[in-house]
Amino acid sequence: MVPTFVAFTPWTTRETYLDLLRAVRDLDLIDSVAPIQLAIRLLIPEGSKLLELPDIQVGAWTHPDPKMDILAADLQKLIRRVDRKEAFPLIWQRAFGEPPDFHLPARATIPYLTEPWYC
Repeated sequence: MVPTFVAFTPWTTRETYLDLLRAVRDLDLIDSVAPIQLAIRLLIPEGSKLLELPDIQVGAWTHPDPKMDILAADLQKLIRRVDRKEAFPLIWQRAFGEPPDFHLPARATIPYLTEPWYC
Protein backbone atom coordinates (compact mmCIF):
# COMPACT_ATOMS: atom_id res chain seq x y z
CA MET A 1 0.00 0.00 0.00
CA VAL A 2 1.28 3.46 -0.93
CA PRO A 3 -1.23 5.93 0.56
CA THR A 4 -1.69 9.43 -0.79
CA PHE A 5 -3.04 12.44 1.05
CA VAL A 6 -3.80 16.09 0.62
CA ALA A 7 -2.46 17.10 4.01
CA PHE A 8 -3.08 20.84 3.82
CA THR A 9 -6.48 22.23 2.89
CA PRO A 10 -8.31 25.34 4.06
CA TRP A 11 -10.11 23.04 6.51
CA THR A 12 -7.08 21.29 7.98
CA THR A 13 -6.47 22.28 11.58
CA ARG A 14 -3.28 21.78 13.51
CA GLU A 15 -4.99 19.03 15.48
CA THR A 16 -6.27 17.19 12.40
CA TYR A 17 -2.77 17.37 10.90
CA LEU A 18 -1.30 15.93 14.10
CA ASP A 19 -3.99 13.21 13.98
CA LEU A 20 -2.82 12.35 10.45
CA LEU A 21 0.76 11.95 11.66
CA ARG A 22 -0.38 9.82 14.59
CA ALA A 23 -2.43 7.60 12.26
CA VAL A 24 0.52 7.11 9.90
CA ARG A 25 2.64 6.11 12.90
CA ASP A 26 0.02 3.92 14.59
CA LEU A 27 -0.84 2.08 11.37
CA ASP A 28 2.86 1.40 10.67
CA LEU A 29 2.68 3.32 7.40
CA ILE A 30 5.75 5.52 7.86
CA ASP A 31 7.82 3.63 5.28
CA SER A 32 4.85 3.51 2.89
CA VAL A 33 4.08 7.24 2.83
CA ALA A 34 6.19 9.46 0.61
CA PRO A 35 7.18 12.59 2.58
CA ILE A 36 5.55 14.89 0.01
CA GLN A 37 2.21 13.34 0.97
CA LEU A 38 2.60 14.96 4.40
CA ALA A 39 3.40 18.40 2.96
CA ILE A 40 1.19 18.72 -0.09
CA ARG A 41 -1.38 21.51 -0.34
CA LEU A 42 -4.76 21.29 -2.01
CA LEU A 43 -4.61 22.42 -5.62
CA ILE A 44 -7.85 23.96 -6.82
CA PRO A 45 -7.92 23.92 -10.62
CA GLU A 46 -9.94 26.32 -12.71
CA GLY A 47 -13.54 25.14 -13.01
CA SER A 48 -13.55 23.34 -9.65
CA LYS A 49 -16.82 23.45 -7.72
CA LEU A 50 -14.73 24.42 -4.68
CA LEU A 51 -14.24 27.83 -6.30
CA GLU A 52 -17.95 28.46 -5.71
CA LEU A 53 -17.32 28.61 -1.95
CA PRO A 54 -16.97 32.21 -0.74
CA ASP A 55 -13.79 31.55 1.25
CA ILE A 56 -12.12 29.86 -1.73
CA GLN A 57 -13.11 32.16 -4.61
CA VAL A 58 -9.74 33.84 -4.64
CA GLY A 59 -8.32 30.70 -6.33
CA ALA A 60 -4.87 30.68 -4.73
CA TRP A 61 -6.07 30.06 -1.20
CA THR A 62 -4.40 30.89 2.06
CA HIS A 63 -5.16 29.05 5.25
CA PRO A 64 -7.33 30.86 7.82
CA ASP A 65 -4.58 30.08 10.35
CA PRO A 66 -1.32 31.58 8.99
CA LYS A 67 0.65 29.11 11.14
CA MET A 68 -0.67 26.27 8.96
CA ASP A 69 0.66 27.96 5.80
CA ILE A 70 4.01 28.40 7.54
CA LEU A 71 4.02 24.74 8.61
CA ALA A 72 3.23 23.57 5.06
CA ALA A 73 5.99 25.77 3.59
CA ASP A 74 8.49 24.62 6.23
CA LEU A 75 7.70 20.97 5.56
CA GLN A 76 8.01 21.41 1.79
CA LYS A 77 11.50 22.85 2.29
CA LEU A 78 12.42 20.19 4.85
CA ILE A 79 11.54 17.20 2.69
CA ARG A 80 13.78 18.47 -0.12
CA ARG A 81 16.82 18.33 2.18
CA VAL A 82 16.49 14.86 3.69
CA ASP A 83 15.97 11.31 2.55
CA ARG A 84 12.76 9.40 3.08
CA LYS A 85 13.94 7.65 6.27
CA GLU A 86 14.90 10.93 7.95
CA ALA A 87 11.80 12.83 6.84
CA PHE A 88 9.04 11.46 9.09
CA PRO A 89 10.78 12.10 12.42
CA LEU A 90 11.67 15.63 11.27
CA ILE A 91 8.12 16.28 10.06
CA TRP A 92 6.87 14.99 13.40
CA GLN A 93 9.25 17.22 15.34
CA ARG A 94 8.32 20.31 13.31
CA ALA A 95 4.57 19.64 13.64
CA PHE A 96 4.50 18.63 17.31
CA GLY A 97 7.31 20.92 18.45
CA GLU A 98 9.09 18.02 20.17
CA PRO A 99 11.12 14.97 19.15
CA PRO A 100 9.15 11.86 18.21
CA ASP A 101 8.28 9.47 21.02
CA PHE A 102 8.90 6.41 18.86
CA HIS A 103 11.74 4.65 17.06
CA LEU A 104 11.56 3.60 13.46
CA PRO A 105 12.39 0.01 12.57
CA ALA A 106 14.86 -0.75 9.79
CA ARG A 107 13.44 0.09 6.40
CA ALA A 108 11.39 -2.69 4.89
CA THR A 109 11.66 -3.54 1.22
CA ILE A 110 9.05 -1.20 -0.18
CA PRO A 111 9.02 -0.05 -3.82
CA TYR A 112 9.62 3.63 -4.46
CA LEU A 113 9.02 5.68 -7.57
CA THR A 114 12.75 6.09 -8.11
CA GLU A 115 13.33 2.36 -8.29
CA PRO A 116 13.10 0.71 -11.73
CA TRP A 117 10.91 -2.17 -10.55
CA TYR A 118 8.21 0.09 -9.07
CA CYS A 119 4.90 -0.27 -10.88
